Amino acid sequence: MLGKEKAFSSFSTDDIDKAQDFYQNTLALKITKDEMGILWLDLNGADVIIYPKEETHQPASFTVLNFNVDNLEETVKKLKEKGVEFEHYDRPKTDDDNISRSENGHKVAWFKDPAGNILSVMTSIE
Repeated sequence: MLGKEKAFSSFSTDDIDKAQDFYQNTLALKITKDEMGILWLDLNGADVIIYPKEETHQPASFTVLNFNVDNLEETVKKLKEKGVEFEHYDRPKTDDDNISRSENGHKVAWFKDPAGNILSVMTSIE
């Protein structure tokens, strides 16, 4: 029924201006802010929206957005240079570089946006 319709994902933030600065300047994403104050992220043709929810925002307790990158170590290094702090987890275990490395070659590192929503950078299985 909905298989031919265009879909998009969304999540909230408690500060739309901080979110815009982070996604546009730190992550270097293409952003459009509409007349309702909603941020539209253009992710190579796929849309994600971030909407303001100042008083009742609750950060997602799960990963809301994943970025597949060619070189995870280099991406993590560059984001750290921009002030991004990566998460440390015991399960799945992250190493001293904040990267979880599976036996099959999959690697992922998690970080939070200014509103506390969890994002990740990862590589495909090599």
